Parts: sequence; structure tokens; C-alpha cells
Amino acid sequence: MSSIVDINWPRISNILATTTSRVGGCSAPPFDGFNVGSHVADNIQHVLQNRQLLSQLFKSGQPIQWLNQVHGADVVQVTEHQNTPITADAAFTKSTDVTLAILTADCLPILLVNQQGTEIAAIHGGWKPLAADIIKNTLNKFTCKGTTVKAWLGPCIGKEAFEVGPEVKTKFAVLDKRLESCFTKQPNDKYLADLHAIARLLLTKESVQSIAALNDCTFTQADKYFSYRRDGQTGRMASLISIQP
Repeated sequence: MSSIVDINWPRISNILATTTSRVGGCSAPPFDGFNVGSHVADNIQHVLQNRQLLSQLFKSGQPIQWLNQVHGADVVQVTEHQNTPITADAAFTKSTDVTLAILTADCLPILLVNQQGTEIAAIHGGWKPLAADIIKNTLNKFTCKGTTVKAWLGPCIGKEAFEVGPEVKTKFAVLDKRLESCFTKQPNDKYLADLHAIARLLLTKESVQSIAALNDCTFTQADKYFSYRRDGQTGRMASLISIQP
């Protein structure tokens, strides 16, 4: 098993995209081993070594733009790389000089590209950003119509493991009544939420028709993925996308 997961998306020659697993790397427990999150109390030298290895494995040639993700709905348009992480939960670019990255450990990574391969975005799809319509906010950055955008949904906590309270379901119902179908009521009056189904509905609502997915569950696949809900203190995976010059 590799640190880099072959997602086989998109089939556009000048676009590179991937996601990582927890396999490999040099971080010690509970961050073992390929942790690329610098905010989780891991040894920063281990994180930097893992990030250097990530750059070598991804082979984009462009520096990675990291975000300070705060579970909001702000989208930053990146025109040039910044050494300091940018506070936002999604990034958009037309630049061939930067790689976009999203960190996750149960939340849903979402990557977007237009069919011409000239505009890309990466979204941190936690339930709060999704309920705040971060998908629409990100698609509004594209100059093209949603019908020409391709989306990829990555590994996240699965629909059999992500238990939430009724207040979460209510927030999504306010956004779109149809999202209630993405929640399954449990005997304890809580709900199991399906992040992939939520994202698909919100993407199709914005006319995105091409949606690929890697349906791995981060919570149940402990040997492959970090999971915050399962472990508490843990590492982070990265999902990355870049436009090649």
C-alpha cells in the first residue's frame, strides 16, 4: 500500500490530482505515519519530512498551498503561493504555479476542475462548510458553467459511521429540503449522515453532472486512513490538485 492513493481522476492531460493515505512517512503514534497536518501536535520536523516526501511523490513541480481550515464557507482565490497557510476552507486557482491542498481526517475532500483544465478548486467538505453552501461558493469562482465542471469526492467518514444530532439534519434541511434524504434516523433519535450523498445533491443542484468518487470510509479503515472521530488525536491526509504548465 502506498502513501499516495491512485484515484484515476480526472482524465485531463494537464491536471494532476491525488489523495494520501496514512501509510509510510516518519511520524510516530498516534500520528503514524504519513501525517501532513502541522496543527495536530505532531513533531513538526516529522511533518516537514512527510510534506517533502509528498512533494516528491506528487511530482507536480509547484509548491503546495496549505490552508488554515476553520470549518467555514470562505473560498480563497490563489494567484501565487504563500508560505503562511491561508485561512479558508476552499481554494480556487487558474495558476500553473501552485498546487492546491485540503487536509482531512473524516471530513470530505472535494476536488473540482473545468473540462478545459484551466480552473481548479479544492474543498474541505466538513458538515459545517457543506451546510454553509461552500460548494456553491466555490463553483461561483469558476468562469464556466457547472455543466462543464468535473468533481471528485474523496475518502471520508462513511454513512454507517457518521452519527449526528437532529440539529445537523435541520441545518441541511434549511439549505435544501431534499437533503433530509441523506440522513437515516437511529433508535437513539440521532441520525447517520451520508456526506457523499449530501455533496452529490449540492453539486447537481449547481448543474455539475460529472462526479467521480472514492467511497472508502476513513472511520472503519484504520490501517489506511486517519480518523478524528475514531482516534481523537491523529494525523491528517491531504487531497491535492494542480494544473501543469
